[in-house]
Amino acid sequence: MFAQLTYAALLARVTNDPAVVGLVLKGSHAHDGMATEHADHDVYVVVAEDTKGTGDTEDTGGAGSGPGALADLHGHRSAELDVLVTTVDGFRSLPGYEDYALSRARVVIDRLDGGIAAIVAAKGRRDRHEAATAAADWLDAYANSLYRSLKNTRDGQPLAARLDATDSLGFLLELLFALDRRPRPYNKYLEWELARFPLPGWETGPLLAAIGRIAGTGDTGAQRSLFARVEAVAREAGLGAVLDAWGEDLALMRPPLS
Repeated sequence: MFAQLTYAALLARVTNDPAVVGLVLKGSHAHDGMATEHADHDVYVVVAEDTKGTGDTEDTGGAGSGPGALADLHGHRSAELDVLVTTVDGFRSLPGYEDYALSRARVVIDRLDGGIAAIVAAKGRRDRHEAATAAADWLDAYANSLYRSLKNTRDGQPLAARLDATDSLGFLLELLFALDRRPRPYNKYLEWELARFPLPGWETGPLLAAIGRIAGTGDTGAQRSLFARVEAVAREAGLGAVLDAWGEDLALMRPPLS
């Protein structure tokens, strides 16, 4: 490993290596305006399947196999640069927790006539059936944590109530992005994502304000008001049965009747 390897030096090296078919930059440097002085460059170096010397590598982080010729690059980590080397198939089959990062990644090199860019684009769009199934599961998880939060408030357990309220927000975000067939952004990029790619049917400002209030205070009124909006959206999306399974417990989650 080369502790002082820079992104510019890496780019120069892989640009001149015929084994490399793609270079993809993810993370803060791929999100306009998000990189700080502390941000490193997170990159995938993608090599052809038939690269001579390709073999198994350890600690791939899901990156599959890396070529022997570039073994010194794979797994490189420094304050300036993190590098993973993978084949095209390995890049295509990276685990789901990478989907958001890759969906907003910057394709720096693509020697497959748009093939690398197509893989990146696919990471940002869920299969319709997969998204619908996931949305049902996330809706149930959201309702469960919301119910626990409100019940704990009712029963005089404020810390438990706030913790459950916070948990519910993670499930809620998974739900809302699944309904739009998109991967949920990491918390760091939530505001960035919604400012540029709003969720259909939601006003970004009020949504973020409600999430911030609930995360900060566990406010029961804010939780119920948000649930009322979510319930309408969920039923419109055909997920009413998930909510109906909660029966009379829905009364605790909904705003009180005026």
